[in-house]
Amino acid sequence: MNRVPEPFLHLHNVSCHLALPRAFWRAAAERNVLFSHLSLSIGHHERVGLVGASGCGKSSLLKILLAMEAPDGGEVFCGGSPIRPGSARSLREYRRRVQYIPQDPAGSLPPESTLSQIVAEPLKRLGYHGEILTRVREVLAQVGLNETLLNRKAGALSGGQAQRVAIARALAISPEFLIADEPVSGLDLPLRGQIKQLLHQVTQQNGMGLLMVTHDISMVAGLCERLLVMHDGQIVEDRATQDILRSPHHAHTRQLLQAVPHLPLTVNG
Repeated sequence: MNRVPEPFLHLHNVSCHLALPRAFWRAAAERNVLFSHLSLSIGHHERVGLVGASGCGKSSLLKILLAMEAPDGGEVFCGGSPIRPGSARSLREYRRRVQYIPQDPAGSLPPESTLSQIVAEPLKRLGYHGEILTRVREVLAQVGLNETLLNRKAGALSGGQAQRVAIARALAISPEFLIADEPVSGLDLPLRGQIKQLLHQVTQQNGMGLLMVTHDISMVAGLCERLLVMHDGQIVEDRATQDILRSPHHAHTRQLLQAVPHLPLTVNG
């Protein structure tokens, strides 16, 4: 009998609560439920979009997936191994496998550090054994940045350049999976398209999985094969992206689609 492979990421009955201010407590244990008993599996090479309006719970889910916060109930697994917040040493292997692209790259990059220092940082921290400067040059080339920028400080970068550096930093250690949080927030329309195409290119070329977390359903169209729609702490749709775009089942999905005038219905590659 063929054994079914473990999903790359698996959430089992995960719950998360938001503590209420004391003035609103009717009992000491009363807390606001963001989501409860949420289960989800993502395959090794899947490109998945997680879409929902602000306040639906996706940011808290993201922090749990990144082992930045522990769930109030349930478990998170990577390749069958449990993942919870802990020391840098205990999470080293997980950080090698899963890297994060933040929402605000300009704000997340230390302004006085050079591109070379920023991209080299995860290589040093996570124990890369190759020639670090060679690897830095390789990943900068992958994201379309010339090595003449190696000594440029992050504070002197444009928004589009800063996002490319953030992607290069995530790619440096050759992870198996990327988690991107609103990766085009604050960029103008042409740059949004360029970053979206870049994410498609690097994940396909490197055989990486991707979880794209966004409120903008147009970022997922054409990039992710699978779409999850989150509303009020629940996954209300989980199907092939083009199926949801052609025939949304849930009212919240229809609202998200109505906010975008035109969407491509096919996934590239």
